[in-house]
Amino acid sequence: MHRASGGRVLECFAQIADPRARRGVRHTLPTILGLCTAAVLAGQVSLVGICDWIAAAGQEFLAAVGCRRDRHGRCVPPHPDTVRRVFSALGAQGLADALGAYLGRRAATGGVVFPVAGPVVLPAIAVDGKAVRGAIGPDGQIPYLLAAATHGESVVIAERLVGAKSNEVPQFAPLLRGLAVPVAGCVFTMDAGHTVRAHARFLVEELGAHYVMVVKQNTKGLFDRLDALDWADVPIGHTSVDVGHGRRERRTIQVRDAPADLGFPHCAQVLLIERYTTRTLRRRVKGGRKFKTVRVTTAVAVLGVTSLSSREAAPVHLAGYARGHWSIESRVAPGNLTPGLPRNGT
Repeated sequence: MHRASGGRVLECFAQIADPRARRGVRHTLPTILGLCTAAVLAGQVSLVGICDWIAAAGQEFLAAVGCRRDRHGRCVPPHPDTVRRVFSALGAQGLADALGAYLGRRAATGGVVFPVAGPVVLPAIAVDGKAVRGAIGPDGQIPYLLAAATHGESVVIAERLVGAKSNEVPQFAPLLRGLAVPVAGCVFTMDAGHTVRAHARFLVEELGAHYVMVVKQNTKGLFDRLDALDWADVPIGHTSVDVGHGRRERRTIQVRDAPADLGFPHCAQVLLIERYTTRTLRRRVKGGRKFKTVRVTTAVAVLGVTSLSSREAAPVHLAGYARGHWSIESRVAPGNLTPGLPRNGT
């Protein structure tokens, strides 16, 4: 762990209340959590592996995170039983809430002047669920978390455990009500599973925020209504092209005012995003040993709704929100969301 980043991690952990009685504490809570974080970053995913890694850590590192010294001046790591008791006392949700509040403040996610005077990029937060790979809950099931993360750097600022007999939708409002930062005027993005009227009302009426939602067949009535619109008469508002990793992607977005009879709460605009991907592949010639280079093009179309009006967001902004949502998919690694959950082998 780099010294500067390590200092920020310990500063973060210092904001968490230590659940232990003060008497007999030999290692501070930031020290224990800092050691566990370093072990996870080193590839340890079970509590047994984390404790073994801590026991084998070098003196310089133990000193840097504040481990106590024995009478000979050597740094002594915390005992595995101490680590287990700390995690048991903290609880996964309590630890996640404390860390999310700290990270949210550092990410400078906050309310904005609302309404805005013209089209502008607003702070955006993505909401999505993740299975915690390598973890096992008390019921023997793999835990599933609903998380909120900033666009761009994908800083996780809140998360909640989704019950095995439930789904993400009931946890949406409790997750966002628990945010420790103001979100008025921010833009929330989510996958099609959260494109429901209750979420739209909650975001706009209770949080004073905006939404950009994807519409798929799970909301068949809304999907059919949008799909039936005459998109051929709507000009392309923005086009972007990316080239790399053996492929070329061209994205276009068409935006129009929402029909008056759409029936979706607070919807101001509707959108159609199309992505054309051309990949260069090598394929074996049929019946031979030689290979030939071929180009394969695929096309994907996505419909969406947003509470942002044309005064508040131009097509280029809506395209950015839609694409920025997938940063939580690619950057927030499953299994690394909550440090407090028990892992396999514990």
